[in-house]
Amino acid sequence: MDSNALDTVDRVLHGGTQDPHVIDFSANTNPETPSGITPVYDAALAAARRYPADDYGEFRTAAADYVGCEPAETIPTAGAMAGLRLALSVLLTPGDSIVVPEPSFGEYVREVRLQGATPVGVAHDELLDVEPEAHDLVIICTPNNPTGEAVGTHELYSFVARCRDADTTLVLDEAFLDFTPFPSMAGEPNVVVLRSLTKMFGLPGLRAGFLVATGDLRRRLDAARLTWGVSTPAVAVGAYCLKQDAFVERTVERVSTERERMAERLSTRWEVYPSDAPFLLFDVGSDDLEDVLKTARASGFVLRDARTFARLDNHVRVAIRRPAENERLLDVLGV
Repeated sequence: MDSNALDTVDRVLHGGTQDPHVIDFSANTNPETPSGITPVYDAALAAARRYPADDYGEFRTAAADYVGCEPAETIPTAGAMAGLRLALSVLLTPGDSIVVPEPSFGEYVREVRLQGATPVGVAHDELLDVEPEAHDLVIICTPNNPTGEAVGTHELYSFVARCRDADTTLVLDEAFLDFTPFPSMAGEPNVVVLRSLTKMFGLPGLRAGFLVATGDLRRRLDAARLTWGVSTPAVAVGAYCLKQDAFVERTVERVSTERERMAERLSTRWEVYPSDAPFLLFDVGSDDLEDVLKTARASGFVLRDARTFARLDNHVRVAIRRPAENERLLDVLGV
């Protein structure tokens, strides 16, 4: 980390609320969790009197099965954010040029700057037109947050090949890929995949995730990871969740159905972005954005003010939740 950056880099604003009296549409986490978690957590908590086994064998195997790679290619992390910090601390040096999508997850820019590197903002829908050889690393979020669109498999494979030819590392944030039919790029050479258990399994406070990389890149990441960096309860519950195929299938079906229904209703009043993710972004047009947010809040709903994202100045993002909750929000918004 570049110590000089610590005086100039601020915290990033995110969605989410601690208010238990409202329904949170501002954070893109599953409102449901797999059944059977509690006994798994309790058993792991009892075992937490000892240090975790630092090889994390069961978790690595479950993660590898989930994304389709070899267990040795996975690197356990305390959530995708810890994985991003680990990856960039290993890959970047001060002065490096790093392509970041705009609008997208604000932590990319922050983490790049903390390493003393230079973020180069590129429109999210123009990323694949970048010349990889002109940069040291490229970050892609698929599906992109907050716009929601995923990169097509053929197009992404072509870009991966171009990055490999240019010897430019590609970091792929697949935090929302679980909700799409697209395969993971896990196991592709010269690619670091970030995965989170937060979005699909509804456990943001658990802090469990992993990276995937191959070859010398994997070796360096694994060598640099923090010893005992993921807690015993996190890896136990994480490994359990990653095996819940029926839960994932039900969630994907619910999100897909509800996303289509919500998009159709919202589009009767506002411009809604196409989405492959468990959220929708829309432009409120001539309506007053503050009024939209306040109207929702007065009825017990928190929406994501998307003005904190680069290139957005009149937008709102809403998560896809349970059907009844979604219906109540749509009624409050008058669509």
